[in-house]
This record gives sequence, structure tokens and C-alpha cells, in this order.
Amino acid sequence: MDDRPSPVSYDVTPPHIMAAMPGVAFVRAMFDGRLPSPPIMQHIEPFDCSAEPGVVVIHSTPAFRHYNPIGSVHGGYAATLLDSAMGLAVHSMLPPGQGYTTLEFKVSFIKGMTKDSGAVKTEGRTLNVGRRTATAEARITDAQGRLLAHATTTCLVFPLPTGTPSGA
Repeated sequence: MDDRPSPVSYDVTPPHIMAAMPGVAFVRAMFDGRLPSPPIMQHIEPFDCSAEPGVVVIHSTPAFRHYNPIGSVHGGYAATLLDSAMGLAVHSMLPPGQGYTTLEFKVSFIKGMTKDSGAVKTEGRTLNVGRRTATAEARITDAQGRLLAHATTTCLVFPLPTGTPSGA
């Protein structure tokens, strides 16, 4: 058997497939290429991602293409990483048939990033996962462990459609 990772594909996983899996299995399947990565990740190019129940780690490297008009990495790059890590940490705690969506999040930018920053680590952790809402936090650090940005979120937890779409 070939153990090489499959090339990354980008698409949206149908809800009935997501609903059939425990949340942590779904997140791990995305990370190891058995399911597609969300299209937004084409712009982030994450690597060396991991998921445990309640904890998601994503590594990525900011580049010149992520710059804003003032010559540093756009805050949207960090916000995308933070929102993704927090949301996937929440998803990793959900049973089959449950999904989530972000209701709100707050980001604090501590230190700017540039194309010379090197690889950064984004770690998302759940704070509380209830029947209807969940909260999580995330941090982005550089290779020296310096805090670059942090965030908190509140997510809505809801049932996913479990049947296959008609005509499928």
C-alpha cells in the first residue's frame, strides 16, 4: 500500500457525508486527504495539520501574495487561520449528525507577519461545547513561540441533514 499523502483537493463535502462521521474523524479525513479541503484553504496552503478531540493545529507560511497595501500580511490571513482552527476544534468534539457555524469571533493582532516570518502555528482549542452553542479560542505563534494573534469564538451547534440529496 502506498503511504504517500494524496494530492490536496479542494471542494465542499456534502452534508450527508459529514453527518455520517464523528467530528474528529471528519477533521482528520480532511487533513489526511481522504476528504477535500475547503476551497478557502487554497489561499492559506496549510500543512502538517493535526486534530485531537477539542484541539486542532494548523501550520502555514505567510507569503508575499498575502500582503496588504501597507507591506505586511493582511489581517484576513490570520483571521482565516484563527476562525478555521477554532471552528474545526469545535467540530472535532461533535457527534455524528451535528455541525456548527460561527456566530461571532474576535481577533486581536499582536505582532505583524511578513513573507520573512517563516512558518506559523495556529492552535485552536474548545472552551465549552454544549447542545446549542460552543466556544473556542486560538493562537498564532511564530517559530520562536512568540504570539502573533489570538481570537475567541462562539459557534452555533445544529443537526446536519443525514439523507442523501434526491437524485443522487
